[in-house]
Amino acid sequence: MPDLVRMTAIGKRYGGVRACHEVDFVLGAGEVHALLGENGAGKSTLMKILSGDVTEYDGSIAINGAPVRFGGPTDAQAAGIAMIHQELDLVPGLSVADNIFLGRELRTAVRTVDRRRMEREARELLDRSGVSLDPRRPVGDLRVGEQQLVTIAKAISLDARVLIMDEPTSALTSSEVERLFDVIRELRQSGVGIVYISHRMEEISRVADRATVLRNGSIVTSFDPRELSTAEVVEAMVGRPVQTMFTTPDSATGDELLRVENLKLKARRPRPGRRDPDGISLTVRAGEIVGLAGLLGAGRTELLENLYGVGPGGTHTGRILLQGKPIRPRGPRQALAHGIGFVPEDRRTSGLVLFHSILANTVVSSLPAYGRLGVIARRRERAASVRTADRLRLKFGRLQDEVGTLSGGNQQKVVFGRMLLTDPKLLLLDEPTRGVDVGAKAEIYRLLGELAAQGLGVLLASSELPELVGVCDRVVVLRDGRDVASFSTADSGEGDLLAAAMGQIEVGGMQ
Repeated sequence: MPDLVRMTAIGKRYGGVRACHEVDFVLGAGEVHALLGENGAGKSTLMKILSGDVTEYDGSIAINGAPVRFGGPTDAQAAGIAMIHQELDLVPGLSVADNIFLGRELRTAVRTVDRRRMEREARELLDRSGVSLDPRRPVGDLRVGEQQLVTIAKAISLDARVLIMDEPTSALTSSEVERLFDVIRELRQSGVGIVYISHRMEEISRVADRATVLRNGSIVTSFDPRELSTAEVVEAMVGRPVQTMFTTPDSATGDELLRVENLKLKARRPRPGRRDPDGISLTVRAGEIVGLAGLLGAGRTELLENLYGVGPGGTHTGRILLQGKPIRPRGPRQALAHGIGFVPEDRRTSGLVLFHSILANTVVSSLPAYGRLGVIARRRERAASVRTADRLRLKFGRLQDEVGTLSGGNQQKVVFGRMLLTDPKLLLLDEPTRGVDVGAKAEIYRLLGELAAQGLGVLLASSELPELVGVCDRVVVLRDGRDVASFSTADSGEGDLLAAAMGQIEVGGMQ
């Protein structure tokens, strides 16, 4: 039988950047083929070509042996190809059911939208995906992890023969990941071919039959994922040996920088599925990296938003003290003025203006430093952007290119760099390595260690327990909007954090 998908000599350039070069890629029916590589290696571009999102390219594609040339995503879907994008393509103002059936709404006999049937079928799809959500809820009220599960249900609803999953587990909890793997096994048994893109090395050997590594737009190796070690795969991805992932140096902590005392928020308009602070207390010292752990819905993101002044309006009680002085930021401008920087979880909607340039996105939070009397010194602005790009090893063509043309990981670096240019005292990080490759993760961890050694305080929320244990000095565990435990990472491990997050143990007291 012919291959389900055969891509031959695929090439694509964006300005001066070569995204793909002479790439040959094959997918069989009932196969899970992992596609690996650093951010910017060409993985997403290659799959956007296959899914019809990119229509101008070199090379050829055959589906079941028949040549195809898609004019857009609709053509690809008609050919049985669906893609779950790393950057979620949902409409926030529409319901879960409306998003799942967007553009192909179910109709009654008189051609009106059959909402009951859409909600019923949406609920069945969500159940199949292991998601407990009301299909009538607006997608904008959901967390990023819940939105990711909705996109998976949407892709399954297409009855695709080829399913492309771009970082499908990046915002999921461990139990949700296991349910997704069950769904993948069911799809394989029915003959669906799956392209699986992930930076989580531990997943590849569990889920994939074959793996291919891209580097700088070209294939460097293909292998059985059960035969190579993680270190060998990472070296193939980055082109060099990668040292121990967590290399954060020990740094002496200084005076107390941040103190949160019994912080509570009673929002004017409660948001379904969101967990606002309900009595959180914690501290961060200068030069200390403090982690925030907890299950989905524990309140980590909401705490960071409130500290940065972007949470919902309502009645606040409790105190926030920065260097001993009470503060209550009313928005990002005030937070930045206090010396607080924030890297949000959803970089595309909360961290970047995608149609603006890399340069503009890098300096927008620190513009007053490059001007006088309302006139911007363009040379200083550009020099600051170049220094930041070099420091974070950003891969780009020109600073004038739209930031939306960068890979997800490089977009994250732009957000990170913009906050560093504000010279913060306290850096709030919400899933800072989500969708970032292993090489870039190591660079971010190294940078955090350097910043802590310089006296910066960091409050880092992450769903990756190894990251919290490897990077942080202490970890505060949240559950139901409250702090329930605090651990020193020198004395505790991942099991302690998970047990506290699940309510199996409780260690009280602010630290």
